[in-house]
Amino acid sequence: MIRTRSLAAVLLAVSATTLATPPTASASTPHALLFKEDFNRLPLGPVTAGRGWTTDASDGSLTVVRGAAGHGRELRLHTEGNGRAFLVLSDLAPTANSFWVRLRIRADRLPTAPDWAHWTIAEASGSDAPTLVRPLGGQYVPTEQANFWGVGSDLGPTGDWTAWQTSAPATAGTWQCAEFHLDAVDNRVTVYQDGVEQPDLTVSTKQHGGTADDFLFPHFDKVKLGWQLYQADPTPSSYDLRMDDVAVSAERVGGCAS
Repeated sequence: MIRTRSLAAVLLAVSATTLATPPTASASTPHALLFKEDFNRLPLGPVTAGRGWTTDASDGSLTVVRGAAGHGRELRLHTEGNGRAFLVLSDLAPTANSFWVRLRIRADRLPTAPDWAHWTIAEASGSDAPTLVRPLGGQYVPTEQANFWGVGSDLGPTGDWTAWQTSAPATAGTWQCAEFHLDAVDNRVTVYQDGVEQPDLTVSTKQHGGTADDFLFPHFDKVKLGWQLYQADPTPSSYDLRMDDVAVSAERVGGCAS
């Protein structure tokens, strides 16, 4: 009886202490997360929707596969020709129309034809305006015979442009932790690669013509992450992008899981 009472008392004390201890900051929402996905809880195979996301594909497919490093799961996005395959996040409604996105990506190869072939990995949009803001993407530059990262925008009065930079070469076959911040204060796009800010890829109202209505964000409600190449009959004729560790947040989340 004495031992039983002592054990019960200990358990009661531990339980009371646990209940009285507040959760740590990391156990709550330390980065004001709006979305997170590592694909580990999804079954292997073709996928058309996940937890809080849908897909958009034409001449393309999305498949949950085993991690290339031998652990966990990843999303494989495959396209033929100038097809597209995107994971789509809708109804985001970020506070003050500003947010961060982080994802781990690896493109198996990049286009070498036709000249000026343009590709996109991330696209943000809003239903109130036709503008498409493309924070992650690039272009094959024939004069350099290489692909380079660039930030672009399409449709509407803000213009049609791709600000590729020779100081930011794009490399196939290598994992990269990519981040971007969309800041509505001055319509600024800031890009980070493997944790390092890339100032040459920053664009904003002032850095694109300098007029107040030259480059304006829509009211963001959708983000698409994946792959699209816009020119017909590209070389190579098909593309594969691996994606993992996706997060969307009101604050910067930081580095990807290895």
